[in-house]
Amino acid sequence: MRASLLQIAIDEGESVDSRRERVAALVRAEAGAADLVVLPELWTIGAFAFEEFGRAAEPLTGPTHEAMARAAADAGVWLHAGSIPERAPDGTLYNTSLVLSPSGERAAAYRKIHRFGFDKGEAVLMGAGRELVTVRLPETVIGVATCYDLRFPELFRGLVDAGAETLVIPAGWPERRRGHWTLLARARAVENQAFVLACGTAGTHAGVPQAGHSIVVGPWGEVLAEAGTGEEVLRVEFDPAQVARTREQFPALKDRVLGIRPPD
Repeated sequence: MRASLLQIAIDEGESVDSRRERVAALVRAEAGAADLVVLPELWTIGAFAFEEFGRAAEPLTGPTHEAMARAAADAGVWLHAGSIPERAPDGTLYNTSLVLSPSGERAAAYRKIHRFGFDKGEAVLMGAGRELVTVRLPETVIGVATCYDLRFPELFRGLVDAGAETLVIPAGWPERRRGHWTLLARARAVENQAFVLACGTAGTHAGVPQAGHSIVVGPWGEVLAEAGTGEEVLRVEFDPAQVARTREQFPALKDRVLGIRPPD
């Protein structure tokens, strides 16, 4: 399976419309090079641009969805379109990820469960999602999480229980905690014996320098590919069947005692 992680740079002088057009062109450029393309968290405005959340919020079928659906269909790829500031019909804001099929149809939407900021920012401006989301691709089942979710291993155990083999994590992770980013990505891969595709951003979000360093990790914790700090397309080819082989060769997941769901 071929994946391309688009580590988008946030330039505060670039309009949202211009960035959508530019990113759509980058997605189309992956035609024939990727089966799955992944974008970062809140790439239209920047994950730390809290004052823009309300002004930039859009419905699920808004302009970002439309632009990315066309790009996915033109490129013929599965597209994890990163996340958008979604305004729900009741007015609540959510940090919502979109997964689009190669025909441009929406396959899933995931509202971020763990909101960052403690008593400010996203934590108070946006609602919390409640549902775990997996999507079955022809080659693998992906489990969807977003940025701060990476710090909560129980979410990923739930995704594995739901059948996930590849964990896809768009983020707007700050540079000052970059060490945590790569450490946690590898930890989630090792403990769940799954591939991790973690796509970050470059540039600066509302004055907060971004970590970059998008990373792809295999089920044994090996780093298969890692980006630098600037805007970059990180391409990697991996074998999803390695997940089943790893879980068979080293069946640690079968020894779980805590948190096991009762039999159906």
